[in-house]
Amino acid sequence: MVIRQIGVIGAGTMGNGIAHTFAQYGFGVTLVDVSAEAAAKGLASIQGNLARQVKKGTLTEEQAAATIARIQLSSDIEAAAASGNLIIEAATENLEIKTKLFQTIDKVAHPETILATNTSSISITTIAAATSRADRVIGMHFFNPVPMMKLCEIVRGFATSDATFGIVEELAKSIGKTPVSVQDYPGFISNRILMPMINEAITCLMEGVASAEDIDTVMKLGMAHPMGPLTLADFIGLDVCLAIMEVLYNGFGDSKYRPSPLLRKMVSAGYLGRKTKKGFYSYE
Repeated sequence: MVIRQIGVIGAGTMGNGIAHTFAQYGFGVTLVDVSAEAAAKGLASIQGNLARQVKKGTLTEEQAAATIARIQLSSDIEAAAASGNLIIEAATENLEIKTKLFQTIDKVAHPETILATNTSSISITTIAAATSRADRVIGMHFFNPVPMMKLCEIVRGFATSDATFGIVEELAKSIGKTPVSVQDYPGFISNRILMPMINEAITCLMEGVASAEDIDTVMKLGMAHPMGPLTLADFIGLDVCLAIMEVLYNGFGDSKYRPSPLLRKMVSAGYLGRKTKKGFYSYE
């Protein structure tokens, strides 16, 4: 199966990054969101990121223009899903929303079309069970910012076929990514390891063990992390961190994955990190 046309559902940070990357590597992309305004906002982000690449000298102006020319916008999920060889869902990290999307896409997509989700923690098996093509459903977990980050977790659902995995693995390589094969367990590899560390850092802050700055400094200077866990949590979004911790906690039933009370409190208060300009740090 030769994949030439990609449908990306969701024009937010991850969705527009995925669309940007595929278009940059020569694929036709339809970027879809619930409204024309949301899709246009996603395209504007891509244009801004391409401009930065040109300024850095990693891309020519001609290559940037060609990338934009390969991207079409749509607010019609069904029409977009019907036209792609591969559909990648990058919607909100919510099982109900994703399940409904996959049921809709499954009804209109060509029988051979592969359906992928960019979920960072939700069960691929559960999502696939809502479709009539569980063998063609797979996880493609990209990392932010997608055009820059090399890693892509390729997550097999219980029924994902070897053929589907092979196609997606080679596709990831073709857009400059390093694919890692992952079985479908809560949090996959990355977030099963990363999120408990972030959660423990939040608990240390809650208990007054140290300030946010000192906690981050320990992990940067002592463990050679490029940024501290609390800075990273702000970057990811505290609501996203909480959602992933809930998936881990509910999936394993182990108290070590229980979300920190401070994390819950901050999300309830609307302190979600960079996107709300307040989190563990202020971004005013």
